[in-house]
Amino acid sequence: MTNPSVSEGSTELVLTELPRSSSNEGAHVAHDPSGVLRRPRPPLAFWKALGLHLLIPFFLAAGMGLAYIGAFHEPEPDHLQVALVGSDAQTQVFAQSINDKALGKLDVRTVPNAKTARKLIMEREIAAAYQVKESSAVLFVASAASDTTASIAEKIFLPIAYGQHLPLKVEDIVAPNEHDPTAQGLFFLLVALSVGGYSCAIAIAAVAGRLGVLWRAGIAVASAAVVAGLGVLIAGPVYHVVDHRQWGIWLLAWLYDAAVILLGVGLHPLLRHWTTPTLTLLFVMLNFTSSGGIFTADTVPPFFAALGTFWNGAAWLHAAQTLSYFPGQDFWLDGLKLALWVAAAVLLLALTHVWSVRRTRLANELAAVREDEEGIAA
Repeated sequence: MTNPSVSEGSTELVLTELPRSSSNEGAHVAHDPSGVLRRPRPPLAFWKALGLHLLIPFFLAAGMGLAYIGAFHEPEPDHLQVALVGSDAQTQVFAQSINDKALGKLDVRTVPNAKTARKLIMEREIAAAYQVKESSAVLFVASAASDTTASIAEKIFLPIAYGQHLPLKVEDIVAPNEHDPTAQGLFFLLVALSVGGYSCAIAIAAVAGRLGVLWRAGIAVASAAVVAGLGVLIAGPVYHVVDHRQWGIWLLAWLYDAAVILLGVGLHPLLRHWTTPTLTLLFVMLNFTSSGGIFTADTVPPFFAALGTFWNGAAWLHAAQTLSYFPGQDFWLDGLKLALWVAAAVLLLALTHVWSVRRTRLANELAAVREDEEGIAA
């Protein structure tokens, strides 16, 4: 059918024929008195599929809330290790009285002199030390270990000094560098390493899943080196958060990311699309909250404090802080923890590879048997 046209003056009206639909949709439109297109309700299968897909974001929302709010909503000391400087009976009685009033929030000891107090703070055996002098009081802290813990210690001892009618002087014996005044730059580097690490794991599992296990392991280790390098490059030369011992920080970051990526690649054959939320649980929800980067183990609930004793994020951060701010201190235990995580990741990768190969072989054998049965039946 042609399109007729009618001309009136300078206005031309063009009439076009509506396309005909071969479906019933046109009939619905023509006979719908409300003028609204009515479609059938989604089937039950749709709601099931939607529910399964929404499980992951619901899990992430609940998990992030439980982890972060649970760990950080009410920070308070829990057996925080502090010291009073002095060895006389009066100091010991004073220490015991603080312990009794603290009700488990503080563990107060006495040290003979300020030199010993500084040494214990450098070794991170205690968080703070309080010394009474003739006309003033001194609080020794190390904000490079934790700025929030140093602030908590100051809030604890400031009223004590006020009650003794003494001005309080805070002596920060290990301060962070000028480009990282809150001493949390290394923690945010940990965040970058973690997100980059488990993202690499997902990418490698998705693309290199058909490769041999040695190829996947090699790609994972190489990717860990790149992620670690990018993180240290940004934290070092770009923003100067890490202003020395950058190669040592990079080696620790490589070891940390190798475990994260190998674990992700190893878990993928088992968990498939649940690999990402599982890695988020391991290396975001539980990792950041137990690392001590914002609040140390002495100020978070016992569950997160216990995780920090063996979790790889806490080990990496403690070792990186030692390299950056506490020279001469050993961090072999942190290195051992990181190495054990890598060993566990390699073992998991090997086990899931064997399981995957076995499952594939059994599936092929079953398919071959069915083909033989169909051939016999034919």
